[in-house]
Formats: sequence, structure tokens, C-alpha cells
Amino acid sequence: MVEINPKRRSISDSADFSLVSNGKQDELNVSASNIDSLLHRFVVFIDATPNTARTYRTSLRQWFKYMHEQGIRNPDPDDVRNYRTYLKEAGKKPTTVQNYIIAVKQFFKWTEAEGLYPNVAKYVKGAKLSKSFKKDYLTSRQAKKVLEDIDRSNLLGKRNYAMLILMLTMGLRTIEVSRANIEDIRNSGDSTVLYVQGKGHTEKDAMVRMPSIVEDAIRDYLKARKSSRLTEPLFTSTSNNNKGKRLTTRTIRGTVKQCFIKAGFDSPKLTAHSTRHTTATLSLLNGATLQQTQALLRHKNMQTTEIYAHNIQASKNPASSDVANAIFN
Repeated sequence: MVEINPKRRSISDSADFSLVSNGKQDELNVSASNIDSLLHRFVVFIDATPNTARTYRTSLRQWFKYMHEQGIRNPDPDDVRNYRTYLKEAGKKPTTVQNYIIAVKQFFKWTEAEGLYPNVAKYVKGAKLSKSFKKDYLTSRQAKKVLEDIDRSNLLGKRNYAMLILMLTMGLRTIEVSRANIEDIRNSGDSTVLYVQGKGHTEKDAMVRMPSIVEDAIRDYLKARKSSRLTEPLFTSTSNNNKGKRLTTRTIRGTVKQCFIKAGFDSPKLTAHSTRHTTATLSLLNGATLQQTQALLRHKNMQTTEIYAHNIQASKNPASSDVANAIFN
């Protein structure tokens, strides 16, 4: 358990963030009066996108709150490690702990670069993350059933079908689907492609080849929608309150989940992100190389793609059946 050190002083409300040398130790002072400007300087330094900057601000406020509650004025590596333990014992998920610790590590990297405070988090490790995915994927038969069970006799159904078939075959994230405009569909040689603004990107600088069946579904949907401007969002709301407006990631997640449930696949492990897992898994199962699948999903690290291959190999491993046969036959 993380214990509070009663000998440590609490952070004064009037304290400023500064580097104070007393001959032996540096002192880190943070207060409500300067925290906003401090975080602004930090996010400018890391050159983060608005979403990433928002995440860092939220994460670091938790760290500053922890410092205040523990009376920490001179944070050291053990303080950061204790913070990691505190987050785990508070019931935070490993991915959340990892993100919070990454924010702290980046923060102290900045304080050292600015000459404000040593990088005390440099050698602190994050949380141990599972090398498998927490969401399931659909088999090819299940994916087909999800698509076939969508009623395409109306505009809503045409939109949902086009969106689901795009996500299942092209592996787009919900944020990438939300950001897509009609004009992002272009020709590249003999192929039709969709230019994508990926997670953490500020521009639509990646392209994914669009299968003809997806192109046909989108064309059918846009014709029914009677879209006339290329700058319009690719997928828009059909509700009375938001008709014609860009779909939010929340709406996309809800729509995908509803389609799964309608097809008979109601599981907490099947979510909108399962469509991306489905793309990766079916790609590898049908003969694509790791490099091809990595390019399709735009993974920065090959190790992420390798997790899919490992899971496929594990599911096909006959060893447990062989042991059972040896015992009972």
C-alpha cells in the first residue's frame, strides 16, 4: 500500500512552479494559480494535437492532485513509482495507468529540457499491459450476417450498411470514420482510395484502398442522401435534431453495437473496435503478410500487428486437445 508521509509539507496555495535550489535539493512548486499556464507551456513543448493535449492535461492534473494529497514538494523516482501503485490500487485499468505514467514521464522530460527540474521519471516503467486484445473479432460468417441483417430499404439502413462494410474491410477507427468527407474518396491509378486522418494526425495523410463492394455501397448511400457537395461529411446523422451533421464517434459506436446485437452477437467483448480486429484477423487468415496487414491498419509498430498473428496461432494450437486425447483415449 502507498503510505502518506506526514513529515512532508503540503503544497502552498500561493506557491509558484519554479526550480528552487537550496544547495542540496530542487523543489517543485505547483499551485492553482499557475497550473493552467504550466500545462499550456508543456503541451506547446510536446507539439500535441488538441485531443492528445486534452488527455495530457487531464492525466497531469491527477498527478498534481496526488502530489498535493501526499504533501510532495521534491518528487523523486520513488514518488512516481508509488503513484503508479496508487493508481493500480485505486482500480485503474492497466491502459489508464500506462497513459497517466506516460504523461508524467513526458512532463518531467520537459521540466529537465527547460532546466526546471530533473527528469525523475526517466527510468520509471509504466504498467504491464496484456499482449492480447480485450475485444473479440467476427468470423467471416459473422461479419457477413451482420451486414446481411441490415435493412437497406431506407436511408438509415443504407448508411449503416456502407459504414459497417467500410469498417470491416478497411479497418478504420471510429474517429477516422467520423472525420471522413466525401472528397476524401479519390482515384489512385486503377484503384479507389480513401484518404484518412489517423489517430494523433492533423492531416489526412494516409490512404486505404477501397474495395469495389464498399465503393458501391457508399455510392448507393450517397445517391439516396442526395449529397451535392464534396466537402460534406461522408456519414451524416438522420435524426431530426442533427440531420445532415457529421456522425460523432459515440453515435458510430452505438450504431455498430446495435447492428451486432440485431445479428445475434451481443457480447461486451464485441464493440466498434472489433471491426478493426476483424479486418486484421481476416486479413492474416486469408494469406496477407504481416507487412501488408500492418500497412492496411497503419500500425506504427510491427509488434502490434504480430499480436494478431500470435492469437491466431494460439487458437489453432492442437496441444491441449492432444493432451486430452492422451488422458481419456
